[in-house]
Amino acid sequence: MMKNYKIRAIETAEFLRARIAKPPRIGLMTGTGLGKSAEILNISECVDYKNIPHFPKSTVESHAGRLLFGHMDGKQIMAMQGRFHLYEGYSPVEVAFPIRVMQELGVKILILTNAAGGLNPEFNAGDIMIIEDHINLTGSNPLIGPNEDSWGIRFPDMIHAYDKRLSALAETAGKHAGIPLRKGTYAGLKGPSLETPAEVRFLRTIGADAVGFSTIQEVITAVHAGVKVLGLSTITNVHDPDMPVPSTVEQIIAVAGQASPRMEMIIKNVVANI
Repeated sequence: MMKNYKIRAIETAEFLRARIAKPPRIGLMTGTGLGKSAEILNISECVDYKNIPHFPKSTVESHAGRLLFGHMDGKQIMAMQGRFHLYEGYSPVEVAFPIRVMQELGVKILILTNAAGGLNPEFNAGDIMIIEDHINLTGSNPLIGPNEDSWGIRFPDMIHAYDKRLSALAETAGKHAGIPLRKGTYAGLKGPSLETPAEVRFLRTIGADAVGFSTIQEVITAVHAGVKVLGLSTITNVHDPDMPVPSTVEQIIAVAGQASPRMEMIIKNVVANI
């Protein structure tokens, strides 16, 4: 299976390489309600996921399902408008497939955004959190199975999954733009059902500051690939297990959309200083 998986990634990369003038060095992956953030680059090529060989299809509302190529501050970037999730029925390696394609294209830095529920009571809806660490509670891992040695080592160390220099650049970008940024640990669940009050208490107890249904598989794969990662979460709501309030997808998308201009400012500044 792993051999066929690599062949598919190579074929997809070759398909895309034939359509772009310069190879990307930075990958940008956007989450729920944040797809517009991908359009901050000067776009030279746009390809729908459905037209890319072997590429999964995005089925989630607000995930446009387009791959953009372009540049920003002289840096070549490929940007994903929409990602894939375990809860859509995709396997871990399918969720992580775009990272393997990025790896084959030569991407060295991944900027990853998501919409997340806040667990830290000091957070507010609309806050942006720099992901310092994560807790994998999905029960899945994209590296299960035979290891592809040409992609990475069998047992990648995850102690620095999120690059400290990139995180520092994001923090500085926030200060320059007058945007106070939070920092914390992201807990990744499989979804799609949202958390019960008891689960919120549990997640707080184990040290999570935010929770969502994405990011984990991609980051593990990026670390395996030797790609440096910056993770940014938009806090769309804050859970209070003692006074729980129902959340809707529409509300989550709306809050993420409102935060999108501030997310764009952070990303632009980080890219300019890489």
